[in-house]
Amino acid sequence: MNIHEILKYLPHRYPFLLVDKVLSCEPGKSISALKNVSMNEPFFSGHFPHYPVMPGVLIIEALAQAAAILTLRTANLTTNDDSLYYFVGIDGARFKKPVQPGDQLILKATILRERIGIWKYAVQAEVDGRVATEAELMCTMRTKTPE
Repeated sequence: MNIHEILKYLPHRYPFLLVDKVLSCEPGKSISALKNVSMNEPFFSGHFPHYPVMPGVLIIEALAQAAAILTLRTANLTTNDDSLYYFVGIDGARFKKPVQPGDQLILKATILRERIGIWKYAVQAEVDGRVATEAELMCTMRTKTPE
């Protein structure tokens, strides 16, 4: 799945779109996606100027975006202006290897279960075949409430 197809599933745009390509997706089961980590990312100027490291929360966000694509493909939906995909929980997050400019982050999500519209995933981000981050995420899609 290329970037044009990804944009149909995710409402995120620069600088917060963190999935560059979907490598494989088996609806109802799992997804593998790619994030090219570039020195041009706006967060690197402050995190950290002397030793740039991708913030862990953004790695978790990238994993959630990949999981959102998997959920939407599984449910045969695309993004729209009336709903958003939210975090419900993050469990057991572990950061095992720094992610730096030039790395290719492989984002993997596997559906563990879905109950009453809440999806739970096992997620893993890898660099060069080594686990950089792992966690269990819970997300749900909700209709936007009027302001």
